[in-house]
Amino acid sequence: MTESVKNHGKQVVLAGLGINLALGVLYSWSVISGEIAKAGWSWSESAADKALPYSVACFVFCLIMVPAGRMQDKLSPKIVATIGGVLVGAGMILASVMDPTTSNLGYVLGFGVLAGAGIGFGYASATPPAVKWFSKAKTGMIAGIVVCGFGLASVYIAPLSRHLATTYGLSKMMMALGIGFTVIVCGLAQLLKAPPAGYVPEDEVTAAPAKAGAVVKKEDFAPSEMLKTWQFYVIWFMYACGAGAGLMVISFCKGIVKSSGVAEGLAIAAVMGLALGNGGGRVVAGMLSDKLGRNKTMLLFFLLQAGALFALSTASGMESPSGALLIVLASLVGANYGANLALFPSITKDFFGLKNFGMNYGLVFTSWGVGGLVMAMFAAKVKDGSITWLGDQWAGSYDFAFYTSAVLLVLAGVLTFVVKAPSHTEEAA
Repeated sequence: MTESVKNHGKQVVLAGLGINLALGVLYSWSVISGEIAKAGWSWSESAADKALPYSVACFVFCLIMVPAGRMQDKLSPKIVATIGGVLVGAGMILASVMDPTTSNLGYVLGFGVLAGAGIGFGYASATPPAVKWFSKAKTGMIAGIVVCGFGLASVYIAPLSRHLATTYGLSKMMMALGIGFTVIVCGLAQLLKAPPAGYVPEDEVTAAPAKAGAVVKKEDFAPSEMLKTWQFYVIWFMYACGAGAGLMVISFCKGIVKSSGVAEGLAIAAVMGLALGNGGGRVVAGMLSDKLGRNKTMLLFFLLQAGALFALSTASGMESPSGALLIVLASLVGANYGANLALFPSITKDFFGLKNFGMNYGLVFTSWGVGGLVMAMFAAKVKDGSITWLGDQWAGSYDFAFYTSAVLLVLAGVLTFVVKAPSHTEEAA
């Protein structure tokens, strides 16, 4: 039956990649935040106030991934991604028309809530249909290619945002991006298509079907069944550690580099370098995990990220740091962070199957939002000196937050020696 089905895999992968290239506006927040700092608004000087729209967007994004994953499993990825495009556009436009001079409410509601929800709907619809068209041996690679668009987006959105904001102002920049992303996401959404039930990729190696009543390894877990496994909670914690570290740096990247005394252009270059690393890390990690295994690849990137945070903290605190060094370290942080976005969808598919992959990964992905929200706000409060029990010695820098995140990454690395696929069994139908 499956031989007569036309393979839409390449089309779906490219459409998903394109959608993520638009939705990756989230990763350009440090540039938008930098322009807000120049605006002289009542909240422009507070690191916590400037981090709030981004943190809310991350949190809403991850929460929406659960119902959005369920909807794309049951309805279609095309419908759900279209909803995402409309919401992203509406949110950016709302932020552009609400008065920002006395409050960050417009950015919190527009960029944080609406655009965050739209990103969740769009992102949840891109990877699941893509990986379903290809064999298990290519899961990491396909997931990496699709999600790399999200990471690479800042390569063009960062300079574009800066140009629009400098030339036309923040409001018109947000309006233009909102309109553009609505058209792009809604258009590409029409190309998303999941394979029919029972579809088997041509190069898939399948075992002979078991006789009815025989006891076999359980391949597909319902969301409620997944939540009863200890593996889910270990994976959730590891993802929160990896994602939190990267999102913390992403939200403040331009400010971290700029505060070191380097030129504006070098700070923008660091944001773009982080984006290139973010996108490239997803593809490399996905392909590497197909060869080495998920656990070994996760361990490698967790430890690399811990080292990168220590190095970035040290370099940014130097009296006259090398701009090139800061760009390289930002790129390395981006690559290690991006690896998470290819590894964890792949391990979710490996552990809990394809049947309910959309919603299952949505539940796993809540860790991404929690990690990003907690670490970004924690870092902002450390910098502002508002965490009183730390004392005054840490105020004015992100160092304590970086060190805390590095310790969590090492702990996540240790857990890679523990976590393994569930060994549940069931009777063959």
